[in-house]
Formats: sequence, C-alpha cells, structure tokens
Amino acid sequence: MSITKHNWTKEEIIAIYNKPMMDLLYEAASIHREHHDPNVVQVSTLLSIKTGGCPEDCGYCPQAARYHTGVEGNELMSVNQVKAQALRAKESGSSRVCMGAAWRNVKDGPEFDQVLEMVRTINKLDMEVCCTLGMLTENQAHRLAEAGLYAYNHNLDTSEEYYKEVISTRGFEDRLETIDNVRKTNVTVCSGGIIGMGERIEDRAGMLVALSTLNPQPESVPINALVAVEGTPMEEEKPVEIWEMIRMVATTRIVMPETQVRLSAGRTNMSREGQAMCFFAGANSIFAGDKLLTTPNPDVNEDMKMFEMLGLIPQKPFTKVSQPKTVEAEDSQFAPLDEKPKWSRPGHVIERNVEASIKGK
Repeated sequence: MSITKHNWTKEEIIAIYNKPMMDLLYEAASIHREHHDPNVVQVSTLLSIKTGGCPEDCGYCPQAARYHTGVEGNELMSVNQVKAQALRAKESGSSRVCMGAAWRNVKDGPEFDQVLEMVRTINKLDMEVCCTLGMLTENQAHRLAEAGLYAYNHNLDTSEEYYKEVISTRGFEDRLETIDNVRKTNVTVCSGGIIGMGERIEDRAGMLVALSTLNPQPESVPINALVAVEGTPMEEEKPVEIWEMIRMVATTRIVMPETQVRLSAGRTNMSREGQAMCFFAGANSIFAGDKLLTTPNPDVNEDMKMFEMLGLIPQKPFTKVSQPKTVEAEDSQFAPLDEKPKWSRPGHVIERNVEASIKGK
C-alpha cells in the first residue's frame, strides 16, 4: 500500500508529470486501485444558487460583475427551489449537491441563514451537501457544519506565484485561511484548480505542492480545464489538450492517493475515450448536469450512457465519510457574530483584467 506523502517538492511533481505517458498511466492506475474501486465514480450536481454580480476580478470567471459576458444575474434561490433541484439530481444518480453563490465572502445575515436552511434540507434528503460561497470565518464554518454540510469547496485555482496573474482582489493566503477554518470543523475539504489559464507546468506542479502538503490532504480535488468565455480576460486562451488533462489527473492521483480526483469543467470538449483515459488515470468523480454554474457541461443522460459503456457505477452517498447530523437553527450552539474579517485586497494591476473590464462598455 502506497503511503500518503505530505512533503512533495515542485521538482518531484514535475518529474512525475513529465514521465513517459505509459509509465505515468501505469503508476497512477496502480495507486488508484490500491485506494479506490476503479469502477466507482462519485457524481455531484453543481447548482448556482446566486448567479452573477461578483465583485472579484478572477480572470477566468464570467460571473465577475466588471466583465461583459452576458451572464444574467439572479437573486438567491429559495429553499423550495433548491430542494426541487436536489430531488431531480438524486433521481438522475447524483449523490452530492454542491451549491455555489457568486460572493466574495460569506456575510452573516438573512441570506446566509437561508443557505444554512438549504444545507439542512438537502442533508435530510440523504444527499451529501457541498457549498462554495467564498471566504468564510471559523464561526461561519461551524454554523455550516451544524447544519449538516458534508464538504466545502474553495479552490486554490493555481500556484501561489501565478495566482497574482489571475486575481488581484484577494490573496492566495485567504484561500489557505478559509481551508484552515473549515478544517476546524468536521466538514471535508474540496479544493483544486484550473489548467489552461496560460500557466506553466511549474505552476501546475506548484498548485499540487500547495494541496498535497496540507495535512490532511483535501478529500476532493477538482481538476478543471479552462472554459474560455467571451468577455473574460482569458477569452483567447487555447483549449487544453486532452493529454494535458490526463497528465494532470494522473499526477494528482499519484501525489494524493486517497483523494477523490474530480474531472470538472471542460468535459464538453473531451471525447468519451479521453474521459475514459482520465478515469483510468485516477479520476473518480464528476459533475453532472447541463451546466457548471454558468458554463456548459455534458447532458446527464449522456454521462449515464458513458458510465454504462465503461461499466462504471455511481458512488453511494456517505461512502467515504459518515453522514453529518443536522442541528436545527433554534438549537444551534454558534450564533452569528456579525464579523467583519479583513480579507486581503492586494491591489496590484493585472493588465488583461483591466482591459476586459473596459472592453464592451
């Protein structure tokens, strides 16, 4: 049995990434089979509960208010709307619902209370609940945990060095602090990144260093291929080659053997054969549904046909970690503190982000 290592260096990870493809695939598939059933894939549904209007300047994101992408914003969904969507997701084979809100950070108040009620509602449907809501404090993490949250997603996006070329409105350390706040609860961590943003292989390795040296390592690591959206600063980036995606998945599996590696954004550009190679290389989780927040995703029926063709079985909920208990709002031990944390605003200028914000006005 391979041992989980927490002191990977960038040089070691680059060497793995650059191995001859057949050697890389063999090593990754062997490690995958040691720790996971290779025929079981966890299926999540990603639901945008509040779309658009985000104040951040992430260069890849069509939901940033400053860019002109045609994304129609909406107010926070109701609990009943979310419940209906969760039931549909469950019927289609998903074991997890991940709710995303286009916020910079969580703020105590009626909207967060509403999200907590969504978490309680979905957990009572015997589904895993994940949220991605931006930065959050330790107290807010505890409130989510009490409600029955299974996982919190907070992607590092890329290496600490390249992060400064993608985002100027928050710092890399804010991501790590939020993950640390989640780790003070029983909520699992979901954190990964995006390839195809103009970064180098060294940056891909740097991101994996940051994730793999966390102890414990994230329970889930999404690997996204950039979906270049018109109006964003990265609209001209070339699509990621499938071989790059396979190499990234395989390297992630070797470096983080017990983690669930999620094949995330960009699957619409991948053939079934390419996705099959990713599963062989160690991917064992996908997002299902026709949209990932605002970008296209394969139809769930097409995914189920692919599963049938490959002999893959959707993972049952709470296979890796037992179902959290839900504490009702009136019994909560963690009251809202109306905190005003000082999340960083680095303030440096990213020229292409500035140009994209001006373009189209």
